[in-house]
Amino acid sequence: MSAAHFLSSLPRSTAKVSWGAQLLRALAAVLLFSFAAPSMAEGISVKSATLEAIEDGWQLDAEFDIQFSPRLEEAVNRGVPLYFVVEFELLRPRWYWFDEKPVQFSQTYKISYTPLLRQYRLSVGNVYQNFTRFEEVTRVLARVRGVHIADRGAFKKDVPHQAGIRMRLDTAQLPKPFQLNAIASRDWTLASDWHRWSIMP
Repeated sequence: MSAAHFLSSLPRSTAKVSWGAQLLRALAAVLLFSFAAPSMAEGISVKSATLEAIEDGWQLDAEFDIQFSPRLEEAVNRGVPLYFVVEFELLRPRWYWFDEKPVQFSQTYKISYTPLLRQYRLSVGNVYQNFTRFEEVTRVLARVRGVHIADRGAFKKDVPHQAGIRMRLDTAQLPKPFQLNAIASRDWTLASDWHRWSIMP
């Protein structure tokens, strides 16, 4: 029996109650989903960061969660290059003065798009890698692996240190018209907070 035949066979009041109950259940499901699964906010956050001692110094591994706004992705697709800076610092507390910073390190990543080739490019200095999808660029940008940030002598043995890392969109390297947009719009404000952790070499 079809649903229409089934409903027509019910008393009119029963059919109305059934439809009303179904509508209420549907609305409840929509509201529950809306509160339980909000959309991901744009921005950058640090998921993990570690320092590892190697033969010739210390290397950094880190992973970020990067959520682009539609406006930023559209800007890249229109040929506007974006520059992201990963900043690292090592602090050595001093009770008698300001904390010492024996290590300060930064590395710049450039995202660009070539419409003619339909290719995205992620560059670090003269080294680059091409991609066909924007999501692939984001996935690689989000992972920092094996970056040499200090020699072994940068750490004092048995002295507590504090490491810190963050990633930010460098709006100063945007074309001038977009720098004005960055001042007026939050869509261009993409930066993580400093993520800090303690190290005892």
